[in-house]
Amino acid sequence: MNEAIFQFIWQYSLYNPFGLQTPDGESVTVVHSGKLNRDAGPDFLEAKVKIGNTLLVGNVELHIKSSDWLRHGHQNDAAYQHLILHVVLENDVEGAAGNTPVVVLKNHIPQGVIARYSGLMQTPEKLPCANLHSGIRDITKEGWLSRLLAERWEMKLSDWNVLLENSAEDWRNLLYWRMAANFGFKTNATPFLMLAQSLPLNIPAKHRESLMQTEALLFGQAGMLDDDFRDDYPRELQREYDYLKKKYKLKPIARHLWKFLRMRPANFPTLRIAQFAALIHKSVHLFSQIIETHSVKELEPLLEVTASSYWDTHFQFDAAQDRATPKSLGKTSVENIIINTIAPIQFLYAARQDTYKLQEKALQLLEAVPAEKNNITRLWDENGWHAANAAQSQALLQLYNNYCSSKRCLECTIGLNIIKSS
Repeated sequence: MNEAIFQFIWQYSLYNPFGLQTPDGESVTVVHSGKLNRDAGPDFLEAKVKIGNTLLVGNVELHIKSSDWLRHGHQNDAAYQHLILHVVLENDVEGAAGNTPVVVLKNHIPQGVIARYSGLMQTPEKLPCANLHSGIRDITKEGWLSRLLAERWEMKLSDWNVLLENSAEDWRNLLYWRMAANFGFKTNATPFLMLAQSLPLNIPAKHRESLMQTEALLFGQAGMLDDDFRDDYPRELQREYDYLKKKYKLKPIARHLWKFLRMRPANFPTLRIAQFAALIHKSVHLFSQIIETHSVKELEPLLEVTASSYWDTHFQFDAAQDRATPKSLGKTSVENIIINTIAPIQFLYAARQDTYKLQEKALQLLEAVPAEKNNITRLWDENGWHAANAAQSQALLQLYNNYCSSKRCLECTIGLNIIKSS
């Protein structure tokens, strides 16, 4: 038994409430266990406890052993001088909390609660509740997934708000930066964002009509045009970038930031940069189009791009392939951008405009996109929890990354229901 599970048991009344009494024999009735305090001070605030015939309202402190009161120095802390109850598992030191009433829960806690908690903590499975979540009602799961999605967006959009403030509330810049990071996907998101931030949006916008100049700006700022090339096309990009670099006083990012190792050629950053250049080249008023479009079928054409013809036979400069294939952004990649950039930016924009209806449309957009397929969603699939759409797969990613992987079962609705189940 540790203090976290002991607090959990008290918070959710997972003990037999009958026959509780102080060491002096006074009856104890818990009317309300109080609110868990995550800051300094007593563990639970604003509890209501009836001792004998007296109803007390105030704070409660929990310890595994009553001697922990002395070990933690509470006898010298004014915050602990006016508690209504000291709840302990074992009363190993009589009167440790002075005049504060004490109640001992050791013989009131069902062994099944401890066994279920221990089972979750000790399992070698990646999903602690792998064999248990099927017993939880669907409505409970769906409600928890909705909260997880909101939590995921809250974490993500907190960073986006900072970016927005740093760009003087320029939504076009935010879209440009986040779209760039999305083109880097997980592996190259950071260097892609650094690339976009090193190249003010107004510069590629001025040269948008020329795909070659747009590529020159992006590849140059990515630090990828410093080689002694054999092919004519990269040499042409190099000459164009040298001119534009001097004209706009540009400083490229370091080339070593880009990762190619253990990647499929279709995901090489060179190809993604070429596709991002194609998106800038074809886009006019992209932000306004994206904000006003809430249909996947209408969004997909805005994001469907094909890299310039040089890339038909290349994944990197000076490395021609025998087979020529147009390098278009695939359907899965387009859906990834809708999930990770379009829907969140629509939601943030609606939230900043205080428009609840548009926030709902952003959420509905995710529900219209198929669930993601990756190692984590496959793990859920294998264990019987199938995401119906991208909203649910995003929530399951949040659940695994922020709860299951660190076994925060006491803070998870699923874990809570499993431990509470009889």
